[in-house]
Amino acid sequence: MPAASSRTTAVSAVVTAALAAGLLTGAATTSASASTTADAQVRIHDIQGSTRISPLAGQQVDGVTGIVTGVRTYGSKGFWFQDPQADADPATSEGVFVYTGSAPTVAVGDAVTVSGTVTEYVPGGLDSGNQALTQISKPTVTVVSSGNAVPAPVRITSRSVPSRYTPEGDPAAGGSINALPLRPSRYALDYYESLEGMNVEVGTSRVVGATDTHAELWVTVKPHENDARRGGTVYGSYTSQNTGRLQIQSLVPLAQQPFPKANVGDVLSGATEGPLDFTQYGGYTLTARTMGTVVDEGLRRETTRKQRDGELAVATYNVENLDPSDPQEKFDALAAAVVENLASPDILALEEIQDNNGSKNDGTVAADLTVGKFIDAIRAAGGPAYDWRSIDPQDKKDGGEPGGNIRQVFLFNPERVSFTDRTGGDATSATEVVRERGRAALTLSPGRIDPTNPAWENSRKPLVGEFAFRGRPVFVVANHFASKGGDESIFSQHQPPSRSSEVQRHAQAETVNTFVKKLLSVQKNADVLVVGDINDFEFSGTTKALTAGDVLYPAIKSLPRSERYSYVYQGNSQVLDQILTSPSIRGFHYDSVHINAEFADQNSDHDPQVVRFRP
Repeated sequence: MPAASSRTTAVSAVVTAALAAGLLTGAATTSASASTTADAQVRIHDIQGSTRISPLAGQQVDGVTGIVTGVRTYGSKGFWFQDPQADADPATSEGVFVYTGSAPTVAVGDAVTVSGTVTEYVPGGLDSGNQALTQISKPTVTVVSSGNAVPAPVRITSRSVPSRYTPEGDPAAGGSINALPLRPSRYALDYYESLEGMNVEVGTSRVVGATDTHAELWVTVKPHENDARRGGTVYGSYTSQNTGRLQIQSLVPLAQQPFPKANVGDVLSGATEGPLDFTQYGGYTLTARTMGTVVDEGLRRETTRKQRDGELAVATYNVENLDPSDPQEKFDALAAAVVENLASPDILALEEIQDNNGSKNDGTVAADLTVGKFIDAIRAAGGPAYDWRSIDPQDKKDGGEPGGNIRQVFLFNPERVSFTDRTGGDATSATEVVRERGRAALTLSPGRIDPTNPAWENSRKPLVGEFAFRGRPVFVVANHFASKGGDESIFSQHQPPSRSSEVQRHAQAETVNTFVKKLLSVQKNADVLVVGDINDFEFSGTTKALTAGDVLYPAIKSLPRSERYSYVYQGNSQVLDQILTSPSIRGFHYDSVHINAEFADQNSDHDPQVVRFRP
């Protein structure tokens, strides 16, 4: 994911030298050696060095000895080997990956000598900002003996991982930490880097990221670090990272041994052992030769309470690229969640409703078949006969899956709430705020907020609707802000990492904030709800821009910190979906209804949000 920040290309002197030699790469195959300085005395810790970039990058090394600790026959094919005779420096790893490009011919326990070129591979490419993985490329491998004992694993524990996450990057190197001396007793990222390529082990650990479709899960070795009520690890600020998280993959082919299915809060019991790798989407990853056993701790999907007669229930739910070609089972599962887990809210704002033929890119923009199929499924599940409102986007103008034309849609229960229709809304027309009989009103309902503003380029435009509940107007703004694509990861070589995608979300938030201010300037006590997939945290600059002037309150902050999340990413339980309330909405009850994000079996990757209040 390329980042817009200029820091991505500003690297340390060590990295610059490696780039000049063509040795720091982002491709699966590395470039040829720039120099050939053979040294039979070179050991693995000499190759790894005491920074993130090998001091021997670009050099040919000969006769490097060690014991094979892991073999990977898929993806980036190769093997890890480790020197059983460690040096006295805790900053220098004793293991390294050998990239073979084809299925390796060695086995775990083989004593080998390896010759080849020391290179630095950047998973995701140079523009990703990721740290580099030191490896030996274009190898010549000789098996000296077989059946040797594998070097004892380094046990990663709550006590061994420092509480500080990372050092600050070097300003002279564009914020990069690549050339900084490793301090494994002080920083978690330095600690993991000092073990890169080595045989490591975690004992019984709690799962904080459910098994995903790529056969990987996340555990924490620090069960009390920002723990969530349901077993996860909450991401609560940019400066309070969860240092105990570690991604787990398996070296055993799935056809031979299926990857275990685990939910958040389950326990990976026993020892999980294997080489420590560095991957594009997970950072430091334990690639397991042997895996613990998943113990089901019985996590259950939540159910919110039913709204009372005088309460209005408004919910938001990202249904993840829903279109008529999806299996009926997905429609039925999503519908059951609306009826059973969300207790049939009065108003439901949906995100990622695709057009009538989904990803087929033929100019179709209407979504009446998609919405109709979903409404029918809700009725079949015992829910209300929802009515709906939306505005079709222009073809290929709102981002998302190519051809899908995702948009926001309002569902509402006409037996409890009415929609105030004001004609004329379309993809490019902006709704405005006017005074009508002493109250705020929209010129277009449903309408779009400032849809031609550059802030919404290749992104979903906010959908606003004017509803009435027991005679009182309620304004709901349904949003799906720009994604985090392009941001550097939290394990980036740049610390702090670049979050380039914020620029667009901040502009989007300012536009919505301006619109809410217009509503409140016309009617100070107007009931306004800004809902949807904000794609940003409750503590983020995006949320601060939305709430500027105290016109909105992020209602998820009314929950205890251990319950503030709607999404789980890389073992971090975090907020992406929000409902924000205007000052007139007091005494509300908020619920983040956890039914997807913590589970291996998901109907969407987001958890829906609901707020109940008395207008």
